[in-house]
Amino acid sequence: MTSDDLLRHHGDVDAAPGLIDFAVNVRGGRPPTWLRRRLAEALDRLGSYPAAADDRRAREAVAARHGREPDEVLILNGSAEGFALLPALAPTQAALVHPSFTEPEVALRTARVPVRRVLLSPDDDFALHPADVPPEADLVVLGNPTNPTSTLHPADAIRELAERATVLVDEAFMDAIPGEPESLAADRNPNLLVFRSLTKTWALPGLRAGYAIGHPDLLARLACHRPQWPVGTLALEAVVACCEPPALAEAELAAVEARDHRRVLQAALGPLVLGDPRAPFLLIEVEDGPGLRQALRDKGIAVRRGDTFPGLGPNHIRIAVRSPEECAPLLAALALEVHP
Repeated sequence: MTSDDLLRHHGDVDAAPGLIDFAVNVRGGRPPTWLRRRLAEALDRLGSYPAAADDRRAREAVAARHGREPDEVLILNGSAEGFALLPALAPTQAALVHPSFTEPEVALRTARVPVRRVLLSPDDDFALHPADVPPEADLVVLGNPTNPTSTLHPADAIRELAERATVLVDEAFMDAIPGEPESLAADRNPNLLVFRSLTKTWALPGLRAGYAIGHPDLLARLACHRPQWPVGTLALEAVVACCEPPALAEAELAAVEARDHRRVLQAALGPLVLGDPRAPFLLIEVEDGPGLRQALRDKGIAVRRGDTFPGLGPNHIRIAVRSPEECAPLLAALALEVHP
């Protein structure tokens, strides 16, 4: 694999059909029944173009959910679209805090934006130190909580970076943490841009739905090259549905359950686990990562390789958190292959 191929590798490649999936960080195998029903009811509207009123309704739902105004919201065709739009901000140098999701780096490098990597260390639980971010960077990108390390950075550390640069915070997994601590979605700092995704909590990777929150001027710059009708009717409906109070209550219950399941799995994996995990996935380090991944695959189990994330190597593996019952085959297989 080339370095570009590694950056474009994601967990869906590791999770081949028929394998027990610990490679993809999506809750459940499909959206809940009520959400599927909402989307089915919206099918009759596919005969019309998405209207400004549809977009406004979605932005109002997001704004109400986060205590913002509708003009501080941009509905996205998935967070991946937002990452692809980053070059429109015309940064002179971008600092990417790693290990982290790699699509922002792909988008910026493709647009020939100079990129500096800020590599966090497992020796201090992948803590973010604002002083390590180059002062000349005018765009800083980081995940919170971070994929794949499961690290939750303090909001104040991110605010410190936003005093000197535009900061994009990818909060794709924030709603999977009870209470959404350290979220900056309600912060009105004009240099802060927050991305949210519906993919993980609501099992919607095939729909592509998410949103950006930030100052209207910053959002206008981000969206300046978008085509007409960038977000489809079903995605707009999903955003509205997933921002309503019943959905938020369900997401909070799911986050509590995921936290409890994570603690059980973390205790079972013991010293293999790196950092201070807070999200519904764990990063582990073993002696022979490629051999272990193949051994698990031979037993019908998929896990996420870690060496495609800058700062990690072939012995790093990401494991999605599942219920104790679902984790039993994984732990049994690991017991035969690994001796912590």
